Amino acid sequence: MKHSFKELWNRAFLFVGPCWYLLVWMVWSSGQLVTIDEEITFLAVVVPGFIIIYSSGFFIEGWHEKKKRLHS
Repeated sequence: MKHSFKELWNRAFLFVGPCWYLLVWMVWSSGQLVTIDEEITFLAVVVPGFIIIYSSGFFIEGWHEKKKRLHS
C-alpha cells in the first residue's frame, strides 16, 4: 500500500461527505420532516452518525496496527 490508511480514509470521506450531505439535503427539503421535533431528531441522528463513522476509521486503524505489532 503506497499511502497510509489515514490518508486513504480521508480521501474516501472527501467523496462520501458530499454524497452524505446531498442525501441529508434531499430528506430535509422533501417535506417529510414536518415538525421541529422531527427536524431535531433527524439532525441528532445524522450529524453524530457521520462523525462516528468517520472516527471509526481511526479506531480500526489503531486496532489493526496493534494487531500487526502483536503478531510481529
